[in-house]
Amino acid sequence: MGSIKDIRDNIGRVLVGKDETVLLTVVAMVAGGHVLLEDVPGTGKTMLAKALARSVDGSFKRIQFTPDLLPSDITGLNVYQMSKGEFVFNKGPVFCNILLADEINRATPRTQAGLLECMEERQVTIDGQTRTLERPFFVIATQNPVETSGTFPLPEAQLDRFLMKLSVGFPDRDEEIKILERFDGSGSGEALEKISSVTGPKEIEEMHGEAMKVKVHPQIKEYIADIIVATRKRRDVSSGVSTRGSLALLNCAKVLAFAEGRDYVVPEDIKRLAVPVLAHRLILASGYGVNTDASGIIHSILDEISVPTEDF
Repeated sequence: MGSIKDIRDNIGRVLVGKDETVLLTVVAMVAGGHVLLEDVPGTGKTMLAKALARSVDGSFKRIQFTPDLLPSDITGLNVYQMSKGEFVFNKGPVFCNILLADEINRATPRTQAGLLECMEERQVTIDGQTRTLERPFFVIATQNPVETSGTFPLPEAQLDRFLMKLSVGFPDRDEEIKILERFDGSGSGEALEKISSVTGPKEIEEMHGEAMKVKVHPQIKEYIADIIVATRKRRDVSSGVSTRGSLALLNCAKVLAFAEGRDYVVPEDIKRLAVPVLAHRLILASGYGVNTDASGIIHSILDEISVPTEDF
């Protein structure tokens, strides 16, 4: 069985210098959640999703979200076939392991909501019949924070469904040079074809089971609770982190500890995950602000709350 670090290193063969973002993406997948990547075009979001799918030997589908996209374009629909004299279900792209929801904020709220049941329940209900999605089912959604014309902001309920909100970001100068050298004479698509799987969907489920066995000291749980409660008491936050957010932080910390080869969670795991797991769940007093504002609030809370000093 491959490890989380094996998956990260394998993706690193085509995605240069983004180890932390890749690691947290894999952590989110093993934890059973979904990721929202907010970044400008051309930073490697699609490459990350495709490389992840190849690394875990999972089926991959991509949906380009547009204003005229319908919920049935995502989930599938029943089509009447004259030859058979009956309705036949045509599966939508959600029936896969890794789903790339590209520019998700360009679809209407009705279509965005079509993903809610899929993301939360891992199932699709069409005409009263429920169909279970493949395991693991992992959504990587992207949105462009710069170009907002013709977009529909993600509703609070859907933002809360994302385990983490991450950003790939531009490479620095040295990383840019490595990219130019690595792909000189060949496209990124050719490099992607050379990636082989290091694990499989069944092993991902086994990793999840092992990660959930990681021990969490009572003081760590109190530390998480202090952070969550602090987000609800700030004047610049109209709605703090929900209980779903606190459970998300706990589960992600377990998976991160498992990825680091530990069977226990340390306070540094919580501090490392607080911003990507919690920041996008805050509703600021002035409305949804840019992510840096919410991130700054989480950072200030971490500075204010005393860190457990128990010898873990």
